[in-house]
Amino acid sequence: MADANNAKDESKEADGNLSEIQRKVQAAFEIFDHENNQTIDVRELGTVIRSLNCCPTEGELHDMLTECEEDEPTGYIKYERFEVMMTRVLMERKYRPDPEEKLLKALEILDQDRKGYLTVEEITNYITKDGEPFSQEELEEMLSGAVDTEKGVINYKDYAMILTVDEN
Repeated sequence: MADANNAKDESKEADGNLSEIQRKVQAAFEIFDHENNQTIDVRELGTVIRSLNCCPTEGELHDMLTECEEDEPTGYIKYERFEVMMTRVLMERKYRPDPEEKLLKALEILDQDRKGYLTVEEITNYITKDGEPFSQEELEEMLSGAVDTEKGVINYKDYAMILTVDEN
């Protein structure tokens, strides 16, 4: 009898989680549905996904786009296709952001002189020349939130804390 009650409680919790996730997916989508016609521009897909605290790579994002797009691409993503894909991603807890400690270690490695900060020039070189390079727009957006306006440098301990997404 106890097992049956536990199964019912778990089922109710899963249903509650599912409806909460679907509510979040819909709310995020609606922000970018500028025409109020249940579609978003494909170019905004990554922004919508990241607004839901998912951090896929560009390759993973391309796969997600392929899954959401119509058979004949229109340049738009329909809500019903996005909801199915994004609900599954969130239920599976895929593409979670890295914890603060991991981000901090990565940034510390870039600080070869152990200064406790990175200059704008240093970070610009790293993120435009290595790995998946940032576009100029991405670079400017990142720097706007990263640079200490008084000192003109990136205090990476503070920045790692800013980048960390609260799990709640």
